Amino acid sequence: MAPISRRSVLRGLLATSVGSATASALSGCGALTGFATTGGSGMTFFSTQFAPVEEAERFRGVLRETVSGEVSYVTSDPGPFATQIRTQVDAGSVRASLLGGLHGDLAPLADGYLTDLTDLLDGLGDLGWPAEFLELAKGGTERTWYVPWAQASYVICARKETLEHLPSGADINALTYDQFLDWAINARRANGNRPVLALPGGPKGLMHRFTQGFLLPSFTGGQVTTYRSREAVEAWEYFRELWRNAVPTSTTYDFLQEPLAAGEATIGWDHAARLVNAPQAEPDEWIMAPSPAGPKGRGYMVVLTGLGIPKGAPEADVAQKVIAALSRPAAQVELLRANAFFPTVRVDLPADLAPAISLEADAIERQRTAQDAIVALPPTGVGTREGEVSKVFKDTFQSIVLDDANIRSTLDSQSQVLNGLLAELKVACWAPDPAGAPCEVA
Repeated sequence: MAPISRRSVLRGLLATSVGSATASALSGCGALTGFATTGGSGMTFFSTQFAPVEEAERFRGVLRETVSGEVSYVTSDPGPFATQIRTQVDAGSVRASLLGGLHGDLAPLADGYLTDLTDLLDGLGDLGWPAEFLELAKGGTERTWYVPWAQASYVICARKETLEHLPSGADINALTYDQFLDWAINARRANGNRPVLALPGGPKGLMHRFTQGFLLPSFTGGQVTTYRSREAVEAWEYFRELWRNAVPTSTTYDFLQEPLAAGEATIGWDHAARLVNAPQAEPDEWIMAPSPAGPKGRGYMVVLTGLGIPKGAPEADVAQKVIAALSRPAAQVELLRANAFFPTVRVDLPADLAPAISLEADAIERQRTAQDAIVALPPTGVGTREGEVSKVFKDTFQSIVLDDANIRSTLDSQSQVLNGLLAELKVACWAPDPAGAPCEVA
């Protein structure tokens, strides 16, 4: 069976209005290429988010219901996104008035290419944005460069029947990594010694996000600077043991909702969008829970999107109104229904949400608000070379966990590769490592 993406899952799971779109290329200096709501008319909203056709169509429906006037929604791959904006601003010929992207897409533009939105944010009032999101939106400065828009993360998904195998005294909403391992061991033994834990170790799985945003921050307090530390060795020793108690076919899993729904596993960890279909048939038989905590805290990777305005935007006043409209709780709930990205403002979730979405929303909120939470980000500021940076984490997993290589020598050699890349990129570190340039493994 082919992997099920968030867009195909939600097409059947979440009802939303969909309108037609007209493909367009906006000609002129610094042209933007993508799909537009109104054939190129209206303010241009340039975004790295919801690029797949079905996701873009659903979001255009949200725009039509939320915003007065015409908005042309144009999508871009993350790689050329920042380059196009820098080129347009430098040339004094800006075509886009509103930008949407991940923190990693927008933060690198804060150095002279984005409009200061501090006053706009203040004018929107207290909508309940988490303090850590507002801090990220400052890009290491004292000013606000984008308004937090939507979020996603990674959580545990399990059948309720497995809860009886939790170790004594364990709280499913506040597990430690030791308890998570013991849970997997106990459940395996109760299942005739057949593992029930699945992990996304397939070719297109997101196992590297587990090490980047969860395991290493929880054990070492960092992601890059602590890569070859004594605590990192302990983290990889733990991971090796956890993998020994995972379903062997985890090396083929890209989207865990499939093996979980099929009964090949009963416990899993993955991106929320890749778990959403698992509870669909029997939502009352499933739970979702925050990721575990380690010696340093509960590391979790937030996938944070934001809304910004480029310097020299031709319709900056309209862009501000769109940001205000998309920041309203009702609009954020509609985005959740449409594309399964969770609100960043304070909302009361409606009772008619799909059960899986409600389970995920609760788990993500518990994870974010945990007293021991450690915020982590995907590699930031590395542009088109993100794949090379993440390959270091993937290769380390392959060597240590799958090939049983020596942990210390592997971390030493991979740290050299990572430092070589970072030396070329000359970027500051990203959370949870302390901000500072150049970023490097200690």
